[in-house]
Amino acid sequence: MNFWKSSFGYLFGGIIAALLTYFLTEGLLDPAARGAISIGVLMVIWWVSEALPMPVVALVPLVAFPILKIAKTDDVAASYANPAIYLFFGGFMLGLAIEKWNLHKRIALSIIQATGTSGNKIVLGFILATGFLSMWLSNTATTMMMYPIAMSVISVMEHKSDSGNTKNLALTLMLSIAYASNFGGIATIIGTPPNVAYAGFFLEKYGVELDFFKWFILCAPISVLLLIGLYWVMVKWLFPSHIQHSADAAAYVAAEKANLGPLGKSEGRVLLVFVFTALLWIFRAVINDLQTYVKLDDTIIAVVAAIVLFIVPSEKKGHALLDWQDTSRMAWGILLLFGGGIALADALESTGMIQKVGGWLAGFGNNTLLLVFLVIVFSLFIGEFMSNIAQVIVFAPLVSAMADSLALNPIMLGIPMTLAASCAGMMPMATPPNAIVFASGHIRFKDMVLTGFVMNIIAIGLIMIFSWFVLPLIWL
Repeated sequence: MNFWKSSFGYLFGGIIAALLTYFLTEGLLDPAARGAISIGVLMVIWWVSEALPMPVVALVPLVAFPILKIAKTDDVAASYANPAIYLFFGGFMLGLAIEKWNLHKRIALSIIQATGTSGNKIVLGFILATGFLSMWLSNTATTMMMYPIAMSVISVMEHKSDSGNTKNLALTLMLSIAYASNFGGIATIIGTPPNVAYAGFFLEKYGVELDFFKWFILCAPISVLLLIGLYWVMVKWLFPSHIQHSADAAAYVAAEKANLGPLGKSEGRVLLVFVFTALLWIFRAVINDLQTYVKLDDTIIAVVAAIVLFIVPSEKKGHALLDWQDTSRMAWGILLLFGGGIALADALESTGMIQKVGGWLAGFGNNTLLLVFLVIVFSLFIGEFMSNIAQVIVFAPLVSAMADSLALNPIMLGIPMTLAASCAGMMPMATPPNAIVFASGHIRFKDMVLTGFVMNIIAIGLIMIFSWFVLPLIWL
């Protein structure tokens, strides 16, 4: 094998690219900023090439940032204990319990019976269900609920479909959950944390509350069109499965569901925890408004659910719904992957790289249309490497300052920036849903990059059109 195409080649290639970035930016950036962007280049190359396992690459900031004096060890290590990681942890535990007691299989078989055994209909059903749920739940919570169900559907179809490409079906099902969660969430203010963050910032800065109904009128059509585009791109263009309805598969599904029998005690208790957790996620804001003693968030709810699963007894004497040995099947590496992404984003922010880009964008203020376009493009693609909620928190003041200096309504830049932040889909670390489904093992890195890039282009076009033509009619 050619050396430069081998893992060692990519390893050294990443190091060389990082060194070149560091020395070529001398005089343009301060040492800390040069170090942060160089390490970012190194990590991206190693992630893309998969020269090392992705969770291992995610540990690079823990070593490199203190050495380069970008951040202290304690500060970098804190990124690997971000609340979002514990949200993952709790959600994964819930998924393990659902899988352990075959609840996921029962739900999956019911979905297949409802949609039919055609590959395209199954994918469409998951897109619509996930997108709708994500309008009212957090993207991550929605993905956590749909993930084990999809895994079971994949298992069924792999064993009983006698036509088409089951690998493409598995790929599109996983991607549909991640992207539909992201796209569905932009439809409502409460649908995703970046929307809430921007609405909160806008209220604090301008004393104006963004209207829920107006947001829905503007953003729900974008969300629906993105979901339709997602279906067409995946099943009609990039990854068609060509799996047709099969009488044998349908009979097998019916027989398997019958074999499950009535709902077992352990299965019912997991279902109860699952439903109760989902209800808490849905009505969290209402609960917080009704009382002042406990302020719930998605992370607290997920961790409580995980703890409950280790407490509630199962029908197996002496055992709870989950035992610790069950966690050996959990994708621990994804937790490290997300932590590394957070550490990199924090470094880019603390060294002033994000602010420098904001200043550069302000130079295009003489052309409002171009400025809106650049804000959308930058927000979307920086979201591939930065937490979308952190991104909105960082950029909301910048775009507002730009709008104020140019005598523009800040909504003209703020809402497109916020919507774009939720549409990043090329990288596993771009959003929590992306990271979750990537852990399934059914998605190759290059397939996520390809699908994400195509959807990014579609998202840019839709957000641009609606922001320029529809937003002024509704808000301004």
